[in-house]
Amino acid sequence: MYTLRVREHFDAAHHLVGYEGKCARIHGHRWSVEVEVASERLDDVGLLVDFGRLREVLRSILPDHLDVNEVYADLSPTAENLARAFYAQMKARVRGTVAVTVWETPECGCRYEETGSRC
Repeated sequence: MYTLRVREHFDAAHHLVGYEGKCARIHGHRWSVEVEVASERLDDVGLLVDFGRLREVLRSILPDHLDVNEVYADLSPTAENLARAFYAQMKARVRGTVAVTVWETPECGCRYEETGSRC
């Protein structure tokens, strides 16, 4: 099984509605997002997915320099919910997407993988 990983970052603000604590106030992060794509098969060139294409697709879904609460008004913009939302978008665009990890800080993040999503 081959697994590719690419990571991109974006800068954005958010706040947690209904949360008691400092994160209830609007604040920003330099978020880091990693996508994993897996398959047992490679193309004729010997690639699973071109790294450049994978990074381009990932960059296209990231809400850079936006208020995440406005972009994802239908969910609480936690790392957990964003990981699931980004996963759904990546899976719709890139065959073999198996997981997305969203890091709010270098030390705190959430990995989302659908049950049974491995090839």
